[in-house]
Amino acid sequence: MPEQPIDRHLSRRERQIMDVLFQMEEATAAEVQERLPEAPSYSAVRAMLRILEDKGHVRHHEDGPRYVYRPVVARDTAQKTAISHMLRTFFDGSVEAAMTALLDATDRRLSRDEVDRLSSLIEERRREGR
Repeated sequence: MPEQPIDRHLSRRERQIMDVLFQMEEATAAEVQERLPEAPSYSAVRAMLRILEDKGHVRHHEDGPRYVYRPVVARDTAQKTAISHMLRTFFDGSVEAAMTALLDATDRRLSRDEVDRLSSLIEERRREGR
């Protein structure tokens, strides 16, 4: 999928719609509505999809009388963009500060496997000089 600048500001409901589209890869307004918690009306979902399209997050193609929507960027690209924005906004670009906040924010302890995987990733980045 081609990457282009997008308006990052999404409401809670817009994020839920994007989650559905990322999971399904493409969907009609009715399919999105079926998968939303406490789903709004069909016309409200269509309106939000139109807003997401105006913001540059989704595009559509016509399949007979239906519009089929899909995300403009891949989920991993959207995740990286969101994380970069969060780092700049809340942590002055500090990965260490963000990781500390993530580790402190949860009530559950990391499993031994999770700690080992994170340690391996850190060591790999260290070897790469990143």
